[in-house]
Amino acid sequence: MEVKKAGMAESMLDDVESLPRGGFRCRLCHVTVANKPSLDDHLRGKKHQRLESLRSVRQTQELRSVFVSGFRKGTPASELSDYFQTYGEVINVVMDKDKGVYAIVELQDKEVLEKVLAQPQHSLGGQKLRVKPREKKDFKYTQPRKQGSAKREQLSPKKLAQELCQADDVDAQMSLLVQQFEFSEGERRLRDLLVTLFQEVFLEFFPGSAILPFGSSVNGFDVSGCDLDLFLDLEKTKKFQASAKSPIEPLDGVSPEVDSHSEDSILSDIDLASASVPEVLELVATVLRKCVPGVHHVQVVPNARCPVVKFCHKESGLRGDISIDNKLALRNTCFLQLCTEADERVRPLVYAVRHWAKQQVLAGNPFGGGPLLNNYALTLLVLFFLQTRSPPVLPTVARLKELSEDEEQTVVDGWDCGFPKDSAQLEPSCNTENLCTLLAEFFRVFGDYDFVGCVISLREGQPLPVPSILVSEASSKLKLGPLNLQDPFELSHNVAANVNEKTALRFRRCCQAAAKYCRSLQYQRKSSKGKIWGLVRLFQPGTAETEAPAATGLVIGLPLTPALLPAQTREQLCQAGDLHWRWFQRVCSGITFVLKDVLRCSCLKVREGLEREQGEAAERQQGEQQREATAEQPLSAGRKRSLDEEEAAGSSSPSPKRLRTDPSFPEEESMAWDCAVWHKVWLGRRRVRRQLCGPQPDPQCPSGSLELEAKVSEAISWQDGEARPADPLLQFTIHAQAGADASGGLDTRISLRFEPAPEHAAAFQEFFHFLQGFLPRAVEQRLVSEA
Repeated sequence: MEVKKAGMAESMLDDVESLPRGGFRCRLCHVTVANKPSLDDHLRGKKHQRLESLRSVRQTQELRSVFVSGFRKGTPASELSDYFQTYGEVINVVMDKDKGVYAIVELQDKEVLEKVLAQPQHSLGGQKLRVKPREKKDFKYTQPRKQGSAKREQLSPKKLAQELCQADDVDAQMSLLVQQFEFSEGERRLRDLLVTLFQEVFLEFFPGSAILPFGSSVNGFDVSGCDLDLFLDLEKTKKFQASAKSPIEPLDGVSPEVDSHSEDSILSDIDLASASVPEVLELVATVLRKCVPGVHHVQVVPNARCPVVKFCHKESGLRGDISIDNKLALRNTCFLQLCTEADERVRPLVYAVRHWAKQQVLAGNPFGGGPLLNNYALTLLVLFFLQTRSPPVLPTVARLKELSEDEEQTVVDGWDCGFPKDSAQLEPSCNTENLCTLLAEFFRVFGDYDFVGCVISLREGQPLPVPSILVSEASSKLKLGPLNLQDPFELSHNVAANVNEKTALRFRRCCQAAAKYCRSLQYQRKSSKGKIWGLVRLFQPGTAETEAPAATGLVIGLPLTPALLPAQTREQLCQAGDLHWRWFQRVCSGITFVLKDVLRCSCLKVREGLEREQGEAAERQQGEQQREATAEQPLSAGRKRSLDEEEAAGSSSPSPKRLRTDPSFPEEESMAWDCAVWHKVWLGRRRVRRQLCGPQPDPQCPSGSLELEAKVSEAISWQDGEARPADPLLQFTIHAQAGADASGGLDTRISLRFEPAPEHAAAFQEFFHFLQGFLPRAVEQRLVSEA
C-alpha cells in the first residue's frame, strides 16, 4: 500500500512544474495555480483525478496492443479480430477508416501480446501482415470542443509560414500543407453523421431514395470547412410510385406491403416522373425545413447550372446543398478518387496549386460566381499536367476506358464515363520526379500556354486545336473563352467558362513569375539563416503583379477564335489555305474599324504612312513625268513601291508583303498603326448612350451595338464645339502580333501592344483602361457582323 502511494506521489510530482516567478503549473491539466495550497486542492480535484485515471487506462492499453498493417483495403475489423482470437482474447480493434491501411488490435493481456509477437510471420487472406508493438506516446490532454464544433482551427498565415519554414525540404512542406487543410477526424465524423441523418429522414418521405455525398467531402481533395454536396437519388422512388399506381404489374424490388402506405406518403401530392426539377426541389426544401433537426436557412436555387437546395446546419455552421439531377458529379468524384489513389503525389500537388492560386487572388469563389478559377478547374489543370509528363504520372481518360472491365463501362446522361473502380488495375507510373520538381514544371508549362487557341482535354491527354474540337458533334456546344478546359466526361462543358480575359492573363503572368522563382535556390533549399524559403515565398500574394508591368507593358489580349464565325465562313477560310494569316488579317481589319469608325480615332498603318511620305517626296523632287516613267520600268532591287504603284499592282500581286514592324516580335504575323485621339470619347459614354436610346430604344440600333457606340462617340466629339481640334489629345502606336504554336497547330492568340507618345504617357493610362474592356468586345461584335 505504501509503495502504491509512493508511486502516485512520484507521478504527481512529475506532473507539477514550478514557475520562475512563483506558482505552479500542472502539465497534465494545463492549469496554473498561485501557491502550494491551491496546488494540493487541484491535485485532489475531480479533473486531475479523472485525467490520471484516463492516462493509466491508455498506458495499459498501449502495453497490450499491436500495430497491424499490410491487409487488403476494406478488410473489416471482424476478420482481424477472428484472426488474432487464435492467440487469445481480443478486447478491441480500431481501424484506420480514412485510408484503411492499418489497425490497432488491443489484446487481453501481455501474455497474449507475447504470443502474437513470437510468431515470425502473420498472413490474412493471402496478404502478409506486418505486426509490431504499438508505439508508446505521451498522454496529452486536449480541451473538449463545444458540441457540433468539429472544424479544425486553422493556423494563422504567420504561424503556417513558420511551420513550413521548419520543414526539411519542399516535399515535406507540401505534405505539411495537406495535413493542415484536410479534414480533421471530428469533421469527417460530423459529415458522416449528417449524411446518415439526411438518409433516415428522406427515406420516410421518398421510399427507396438514397443520399450520396460527392465533391470535396469525398473526392480526396477535402478542405476543412468546405460545403457538403449531396445528391438525392430518386430513381427507386419513381419506380415505387409507378408500382403503387399499377399494383397489377409491380416492378422488381418493390414490395406490395409498402404500396399500402402510399396514401400517407408525401408522394401522393406530386408525380415525380412528370414533375419539373423546381417542383421537386421545393418539395425537398419543405422536408428540410420541417423535418430535419438543426437545419435552417433553406433556399431553393432553380436557375443555377445545376439547380440545388442550399441549407445550413445550425450547430456546426456547416453549409451544403442537395441536387437531384447531377449524376455526372458522382462519376467525376469517383474519377478524382481514382487519381488520388493512383499516385501519392497527386494530393500534395493539388493542395499546393490551390493555395497558391488563392493567395494570388486567381481562385476562390465562396458564392459560386465571379471570373476566378474554381477548385475543380485547378484540380483538372494539375491532373492534365501530370498526364503530359514524360513519362506520364497519370493515364488519360481514354486509356482508363481501355483498362476498365465490361461491367465498369458506364454511360451517364449520354456521356461515356467508363473507368476502373480499383486503382490496382492501373499501370504503375515510371515517372520518378519529386514534388519540388513537379510544382516548378507546372508553372513553367502554363506560364506560356495557348489557352485561347486550344482546348485542354483530359480525355486525350493533350491540347486540341479549336478548329478540330468544333468538328466533333459532342464538343460543338463547348463554350469557348480565354481559358478552355474541357470536362473529362461532359465534353460540352468548359469548366473554366466563367474566367474572363483579365483573369486568364493574370494566371499566365503569375505562372511565369512562379516559374522564375522556382528556378532560384531560395525555392529549392532550406535557408540556413532562418529566412523564408520554398513554398512560403511562393505563397506571398502580389509577387507576380509587381513584375508583370515591366515584362509585358501596355498589352491587351484578344480572346478571339474562329469559332465566332459561322461554320460556312470557317470552311471558306480553311479551304483558302493559310488560315493563320487570313484569320490575323480579319481580326486586324476589325481592330481598324473599331478605332476609326466606332471611336473616331485617326488610324494609319505604319507601312502605308511611310510609303505615302516617300511618294510625296518623290513627287516634289522628280515630277509627274519621272513617276510615270518609273512605273513602266521593272522595280529595281532595294527600292520600295510608291502608294500608287502598290494600288495599281494590287490586282496582279499574289499577296501583300508582310512587314516586320517591330524587332521584339519575331513571329510571322504582325502589323502596326499610328493612332491619334482627338476627343475624350471614353468619358461619359453611359450618360450619352442613355440620352440616345431614350425611354423606347430603337430596335434597329440595339443597346451595345457598334452602330450605337459609333453614335455615342460622334455625340461626345461634337460636344466640344468643333469637329476636330488643331492638335490631338493623345498619340500612340499599336503593334498587333499573332502567336505561334510550337506544335504547329493554329494559335489564335493576338496581342496588342500600345506605345504612347512620351508627352502623352501619363494621360494615356485612362484611355488604355477604357480600351481594356471595350476593344475586345467591340472587335468580337465586328467579326460576327462581318460574317
